[in-house]
Amino acid sequence: MIDLQQLTSQVIDIAISAGRFLKEQRAAFDRAAVQEKGPHDYVSYVDKMSEQRLVSQLGALLPEAGFITEEKTTRQCDEEEYCWVVDPLDGTTNFIHDMAPYCVSIALRNREEILLGVVYEVCRAECFSAYKGGGAFLNGQPIHVSTIASMDQAQILLGFPYDSARFRPIILGAISQMYGTVGAERLLGSAAVELCYVAAGRAEGRIEGLLGPWDVAAGTLILSEAGGVTTDFHGGDTYLTGREVLASNGHIHEPLMQIVGRAIEGNI
Repeated sequence: MIDLQQLTSQVIDIAISAGRFLKEQRAAFDRAAVQEKGPHDYVSYVDKMSEQRLVSQLGALLPEAGFITEEKTTRQCDEEEYCWVVDPLDGTTNFIHDMAPYCVSIALRNREEILLGVVYEVCRAECFSAYKGGGAFLNGQPIHVSTIASMDQAQILLGFPYDSARFRPIILGAISQMYGTVGAERLLGSAAVELCYVAAGRAEGRIEGLLGPWDVAAGTLILSEAGGVTTDFHGGDTYLTGREVLASNGHIHEPLMQIVGRAIEGNI
């Protein structure tokens, strides 16, 4: 039986160490070494080095667990009971441009659910963490979603996926409906961090699609333990794939889902 509280504490140490590594690498970063995985989808040697370090450290922590990682520097999880879900550098474009935020995101899941999640945001040295049933924390202090229930007071965080052709109608439709009617709309550039910002009450909702599981596994558990809600765009539970992610403080979830629904249907 895994002691989730103790394991989360150990993962926090690993995430903070990885964050320090990213900060050191950023100070001497060679932008000429950036590669393009797809249109506007970048990867650097730092992403890969960070992932290799994390795989080594997490593998030693729980040898029986497999891995689901963004850069696929190790064999990917197949039939293992436990899987680490790792994004070694979420917010690579921000990192390349020396902008906040960017982070390390680590989650552990079994075959049914996410068991723990840790997100370390490097620029503000903020470590968000949670384990199943244990509440959500920021640098060891409890956090909770906001109580804002009115869309005209809500701050909504948006993500623009790299596949602009597929997502353009949805995101433009949602923006068209929200601009001038919600409290604020922001685009920060790190899905994992932004889910944690909703968990900490800094924003009320977040919309993005066409992500990967490593982008959302840790952040959605942290949000859930902070009292928030994550679904797909239709209110279902497929969000852990990352393909459709609609996250909120719970109070504005229904109107936010209606906005996205109208955008999908083209009824703007």
